[in-house]
Amino acid sequence: MKVALFIPCYINQLYPQVGIATYRLLQQLGFDVHYPIDQTCCGQPLGNSGFETNTGKALQHFEKVFKGYDCIVAPSASCVLYVKEHHDNPGNVLELSEFLLRYVDLSTLELSYKARVGILSSCHGLRGLELAKPSELVLERVSTLKSILSHIQQLELIELDRPDDCCGFGGTFSIKEPELSVKMGCDRLDDFVKNKAEIITGTDVSCLMHLDGIIRHQKLPLQVKHFAELLNPI
Repeated sequence: MKVALFIPCYINQLYPQVGIATYRLLQQLGFDVHYPIDQTCCGQPLGNSGFETNTGKALQHFEKVFKGYDCIVAPSASCVLYVKEHHDNPGNVLELSEFLLRYVDLSTLELSYKARVGILSSCHGLRGLELAKPSELVLERVSTLKSILSHIQQLELIELDRPDDCCGFGGTFSIKEPELSVKMGCDRLDDFVKNKAEIITGTDVSCLMHLDGIIRHQKLPLQVKHFAELLNPI
């Protein structure tokens, strides 16, 4: 399978280790992985700020750059959701955990990571890509991250009191409403601290970045790591 790696702007600029971990993981699993060097922003920040009609060129460029690949994989639920909602062929664009569950036999993974880990379910991943079950719906839905992380030896998944609360990031919401955004982030972190998590993981580095800023400011005993970093520590 010819796989293209789509790395969002904020990962490329601020958390390159997540992109590297994703690339190495897919390579080790035997996939033919490519990183199209001409890729740029998918247009999500502009679209989410109310200027969706101005994102056409970014989306056209995305389609041109990623044309010809069997699958396009990104370690970002929010960017994948945006592309899926605007792409002509959304079926081959997958968030990393979706891809792993679809194409990898998880029972063959020989991984070990000793830590108490709590999952941060981002709103786009939870309700947009349906990567887990939101509390307001009465249905059966498998959490992609729980399914994957349960195969890592020594890793203890903690249960949160409010597993689907928003962290308060919301992209430009955190800029336009910083006080409310930080208060929501503090409330979210209280749940992880109360349940004695050591690491917070998730599918969206943007949400993890928001909580990491509060953690550093308050000097809390927590780390944040994208789940690719747990599967392929650098």
